[in-house]
Amino acid sequence: MTEPGPRTAPSRVRTDIAHNARVWNYWLGGGDHYPVDRVVGDRVTGMYPSIGEVARADRAFLGRAVRHLAGDTGIGQFLDIGTGLPTADNTHEVAQHTAPDARVVYVDNDPIVLAHARSLLTSSPEGATGYIEADARDPERILRAAGRTLDLRRPVAVMMLGILNFVLDTEEARSIVRTLMDPLPSGSHLVLTHPTLELGGAGNETAMRFWNENATPPITARSRSEFASFLDGLDVLEPGIVSCSRWRSGPTARTPEVAQFGAVGRKP
Repeated sequence: MTEPGPRTAPSRVRTDIAHNARVWNYWLGGGDHYPVDRVVGDRVTGMYPSIGEVARADRAFLGRAVRHLAGDTGIGQFLDIGTGLPTADNTHEVAQHTAPDARVVYVDNDPIVLAHARSLLTSSPEGATGYIEADARDPERILRAAGRTLDLRRPVAVMMLGILNFVLDTEEARSIVRTLMDPLPSGSHLVLTHPTLELGGAGNETAMRFWNENATPPITARSRSEFASFLDGLDVLEPGIVSCSRWRSGPTARTPEVAQFGAVGRKP
């Protein structure tokens, strides 16, 4: 049996330190990771056993949110910032299954994500899929580049799932969101998830501390009020700010809560 993970690391990829995109892929059951990612991923799981549930709940939330926006709301454009490594039910697959002419732009700054995006992120004939190598901290550049694929005069769904937690300064994170959303027209949406310590999960804080000492990039949790501030000026869709596992997931009594906020806001 061969070891999982890429046989040859693309240039600029560090294989001596765990990286979020690869560890997340490991928790989701993917194969695009290295030994260091598996070691750190297993250590985090040992401290915080529900981290795999968080990863799967975040991915399921993405699917529900995109299906709602592409179907019920009629959004035909998606800007997915911090996409991570391709896996099952990527944004363009979910959106174009519902609306074949949907246009999707992915943004990430991890070279291994870029290597996979070039070969795996395809599109339906009617739609379009693009990729931007950029940092979330450069929202002006992201918008300029996204405008080559998306019509920014029409509503866009900005997807920021598990990405603002890597912007450690909360005011900087708010500024990024404002810069992205302010130029977009009415009817645009913001889709967010973010880790929190307020929803429980024994070991969560300890696991985050271990992560910051042994992996990259560093991460921070935020409170409900801090998370809500990213949605200032937007109309938050029902059911509001909840555990991402419980956002429009059916009977909540049967859905385990995970320590990850999820919400969708609409620009009035």
